[in-house]
Amino acid sequence: MTLSEELQWRGFVNQTTFSKLSALDSPGINFYFGVDPSADSMQIGNLAAAMMVKTFAKHGHNAFLLVGGATGLIGDPDGKAQERNLQSKEQIEANKRAIAEQYKVIFGSLEFTLVDNYDWFEDMHFLDFLRDVGKHVPMRQMLARDFVQTRLGENGSGISYAEFSYVLIQAYDFLHLHIKNNVTLQLCGSDQWGNSIAGVDLIRRVTSNEAHVYSMPLIINKATGKKFGKTEDGAVWLDRHKTSPTKFYQFWVNVDDAGVEDYLKVYTELEKQEIEEILRKHHEKTSARFGQTCLAEQVTSLVHGTHEMEIAKSITRILVGDTPIGEASDNVIAAMRNEIPYLQTTSNCSLIDVLTQVGLATSKSEARRLLDNNAISINGSKTSEEKLTLGNFHNNRLLIRRGKAFKDSALVELQK
Repeated sequence: MTLSEELQWRGFVNQTTFSKLSALDSPGINFYFGVDPSADSMQIGNLAAAMMVKTFAKHGHNAFLLVGGATGLIGDPDGKAQERNLQSKEQIEANKRAIAEQYKVIFGSLEFTLVDNYDWFEDMHFLDFLRDVGKHVPMRQMLARDFVQTRLGENGSGISYAEFSYVLIQAYDFLHLHIKNNVTLQLCGSDQWGNSIAGVDLIRRVTSNEAHVYSMPLIINKATGKKFGKTEDGAVWLDRHKTSPTKFYQFWVNVDDAGVEDYLKVYTELEKQEIEEILRKHHEKTSARFGQTCLAEQVTSLVHGTHEMEIAKSITRILVGDTPIGEASDNVIAAMRNEIPYLQTTSNCSLIDVLTQVGLATSKSEARRLLDNNAISINGSKTSEEKLTLGNFHNNRLLIRRGKAFKDSALVELQK
């Protein structure tokens, strides 16, 4: 499969300045993709773009991954209704290091060049920037941007000169990399099309050379019609301290049936035949969530490694009742303590007290109502008993659940 064919099959095609996608099929193009270090981790939206970039690299193109230390100090105003809060240079530096490490994990053995636009902006004088960049960018072009019109409109919040100038900084990134590294292509998400085109125009005006942009579409949750990757708890992060490997795994296990094919194509490196076979098995019994499980295994292994994926998978199987709590290994139990409430207690203790202590009930009266309403289960079996007995414990542990959602679970262990 050629690059242009794979990009179309995986759903990575949105807009491009190339007249034909087949122009990408000959290897050796120097391209760049940039991300601002506005946080100390990428989210799964960034991961989708990284997988597109990785596809280009696998087909023999040369990747320059830009972590924007300079642009990060300002923040992209596009799509923002309010002025961003500026972060300190120290925080931006920490964010850059964290994102760079995540790129290394995602790209594995594939080669790429990491660059930082702070390196070429650090010693640039303001007058030089106005002469070398500002002189070549028409004000009409900048004022025509949708976000500028919105912010300057009747009900807009206004815009600072710093955010207004953001597009100039990003355009110069493309020009700098073009002159220094012969970069002729920028990859971006659909929301960065305007900023990227500004770079193409600047290169043409300054050097008379041709450059191109290629963008991928926004990943949409087909079940909701909203941007993919947002949950009730917020963004899904690649950093294990922001989204644990288990919660990360469970996010993928719970994605919608309508989108599972798209997510397998975007977020994994599985070949066409492999995905078709997964989908065939998935559609035989969609309730078994075979497609989601394969997706969760692939993406969690990529981001967190196979070992963490196996632990996350084991915890999930316990929480949904597929694996008895008594069969869990010590390292799985240790990880579970970080995922759900847990309590150490003695046998023959009050289940009502346990429910309140682990937060499954707010009071003893609520705990009694839950028991009376058959809403509490122990190791997968409903109970109305108000006391635990030694027989409830399997290998000195048990799992309590309130209702059907496995997030409303708690681990109880016998004191040693």
